[in-house]
Amino acid sequence: MPEIGELMPMLALLLAIGAFAGVIAGLLGVGGGIILVPAFFYAFSGLGYHGPDLMQVCLATSLATIIVTSIRSVLAHNRKGAVDWAILKGWAPGIAIGAVLGVLAVAQLRTPALQAIFGCLALVVAFYLGLGRSEWRLGSAMPIGAGRAVLSPLVGFLSVLMGIGGGSFGVPLMSLYATPIHRAVATAAGFGLVIAVPSVAGFLLTQVEGGPPYTVGAVNLPAFVVIIAMTLITTPWGVRLAHAMDPKPLKRVFAVFLALVAVNMLRKAAGW
Repeated sequence: MPEIGELMPMLALLLAIGAFAGVIAGLLGVGGGIILVPAFFYAFSGLGYHGPDLMQVCLATSLATIIVTSIRSVLAHNRKGAVDWAILKGWAPGIAIGAVLGVLAVAQLRTPALQAIFGCLALVVAFYLGLGRSEWRLGSAMPIGAGRAVLSPLVGFLSVLMGIGGGSFGVPLMSLYATPIHRAVATAAGFGLVIAVPSVAGFLLTQVEGGPPYTVGAVNLPAFVVIIAMTLITTPWGVRLAHAMDPKPLKRVFAVFLALVAVNMLRKAAGW
């Protein structure tokens, strides 16, 4: 059982991470997972936890927080009639299958490989955030049939490999298929729940080596509790900031920041 003195630095870092993630999520509309995973990694490794499965802990804990935030988001958007239930119901089975496959893949990989995957995918997200255009289109409606059968598991699979919910891949995908942005954001919150529930169930059954204190399976409980508490407080602050200023330039700045984080992850994966 760790002494309280050992836990205090970790709790202090988690409070700061949760506050930052909540503000950024509310301000820019990006999912918290894209911030939480690298933040968890740097915090835990900086405190001396260097187990071979540390990235598994970061991914699993991020996904655990997404269960709570996605439920809140879906309920709030549904009250405004913004969730496209036809898309959500049609895509949910494939996304869930992809999420389960993602857990199985993550369980076989160690920190350097997961860092490399996160870095590569984060660069793609940063590119879209920084350079994407609202008029870009791949089609006039979300795919069904073979297209949906391929893309829906891919969304779930890639999201678990990054420890993120439905926003980073779901919103751009729906936007590229002419879904109005407010409906895309609302429906992607449902994607996040479909991704997080089966993946966290799998991660709770995963055994990891060298995780931080109070890690159950691959989910770190102190991080889960603190992040949920802090994002409940600070996300509304970010939303108010978004209404008080133009978030578009800030989104480009965040894209550069995310790209730098991704490059640093790739550097660490390469052992430099």
